[in-house]
Amino acid sequence: MARVPAALSTMLNRTPNRIRPARHRPLPRLELTARPRPWLRALGLTAVVLVGAWLGLLIVGNVRAPVGPMDTTMALRPSVSGGTKINISPLGALSLDSHIAPVRLDVNVDQLDPERSQALVDHPERLSGLQDEVARDVEHGTLDLAVRSCVAVVSGATALGLAVYRRPRRALTAGGLALALLAASGASAYATWNPKSVLEPRFSGLLSSAPSVVGNARSIVTEFDVYQKELARLVTNVTKLYDVTSTLPAYRPDPSTIRVLHVSDIHLNPASWKIIGSLVKQYQVNVIVDSGDTMDHGAAAENGFLDPVRDLGVPYVWVRGNHDSRTTQRYLERMKNVRVLDDGRARTVAGLRFAGIGDPQFTPDRSVVPGSEASEELAGARLASALRDQQAAGTPVDVAVAHEPSAARETDGQVPLVLCGHLHHEGTEMLPYGTRLRMEGSTGGSGLRAVEHKYPAPIEASILYFDRDSRRLQAWDAIRLGGLGLTTAEVSRHLADENQPGATRSPSPSAPGSPGTATASP
Repeated sequence: MARVPAALSTMLNRTPNRIRPARHRPLPRLELTARPRPWLRALGLTAVVLVGAWLGLLIVGNVRAPVGPMDTTMALRPSVSGGTKINISPLGALSLDSHIAPVRLDVNVDQLDPERSQALVDHPERLSGLQDEVARDVEHGTLDLAVRSCVAVVSGATALGLAVYRRPRRALTAGGLALALLAASGASAYATWNPKSVLEPRFSGLLSSAPSVVGNARSIVTEFDVYQKELARLVTNVTKLYDVTSTLPAYRPDPSTIRVLHVSDIHLNPASWKIIGSLVKQYQVNVIVDSGDTMDHGAAAENGFLDPVRDLGVPYVWVRGNHDSRTTQRYLERMKNVRVLDDGRARTVAGLRFAGIGDPQFTPDRSVVPGSEASEELAGARLASALRDQQAAGTPVDVAVAHEPSAARETDGQVPLVLCGHLHHEGTEMLPYGTRLRMEGSTGGSGLRAVEHKYPAPIEASILYFDRDSRRLQAWDAIRLGGLGLTTAEVSRHLADENQPGATRSPSPSAPGSPGTATASP
């Protein structure tokens, strides 16, 4: 076998290296997961900011502050409508429409400090300076709460952002947004701040405590002029309410105020008489006005239901409703303390002059009669004519009473105040020519109709405060009790426009048919 030349052997050995296939670069891997959309990231950041800020306020946002002789806890809480809530355990709570913002100020009255309370009892002269002390304490507590709340929302949002994103920059962004949100809420509260809200509080809890906390109409008109004094007076009254029994001041009605209890639409509810009797004693009522529908069918067999009226101890002014029959009216006319109003006839009761008209319809089956609206308006026109006659005779009527609101509206311009019912919910309306229409809810909780809807109908009544000299409405307390099976109670105080701080009365008596108006300074 011939030997291969050395040069050829070397060439063959090098050939494989030259024909070795080239290396291919790896293909880029496809991104199968899409990047998050910007709005999703923004939504997530918003959720982190809101939840973190709320947790911060909940955990470290409370401030304990002494206010006069009381120890309180102040806190900001997320809210849709804002406002201020003062929790006075165990009496209930005061709600004030103080501002509109996504945060609510909660003030919890924890307890009375024994030493500070005893010092007030031993030295009553210190009460004169308690208002200024309370105002200073509230101001300092609010400033501390603002600082604590800023720290709380920033800490909460930053901590939650760090836990979710694990990036310091993103966490600091969340904290900054939380602080900006709180600052915007504070600006909104400042812009919508309503210092007069303390004049119209809503008191929920024990009904018997409400008058002592709120005070009487005259004291509210004359003693509350600026917000700090208003708040201080309110807290001072609460302090007295918490005091020992021997020093608890009794509720003394203003001797120049006439108190009228307005009830309506009792609808055969026997529990109403107990409630009415309690209100008469509690508020030292001078006269009761019933704007009709005391009965349900108006049958003679129902007349015995009216017998407790004799035992109420005060005059009872009554007009016929569409569920009350002439038989019902004649039965009440025989009671000594009842004053039935009909056909515009006027009666003077407890220092006030009343006139009213019975409902022209009798529909115990709740039927709708053709032309019923026209008949109501005609009855209202008859009442308005009688009011004009009284005015011309020099014996003007102070309060008109009808059952239907459509009839009551016809008296506009002829009387300062007209009372009505029928619709089973309370409300107040200033009519175009200056007459105030006050509509009462159902004092019987709609009677047997209380269970027709998802929730039981509430029991409603009002205490109206009249000045004895001018015989004009000064204020009213709207009382709302939970309906069948419920145990809630709420009292809200309302002032007539002419009694708001800064308002002035008309300089001269109004002409017939044109009730006086009131103007308020900005």
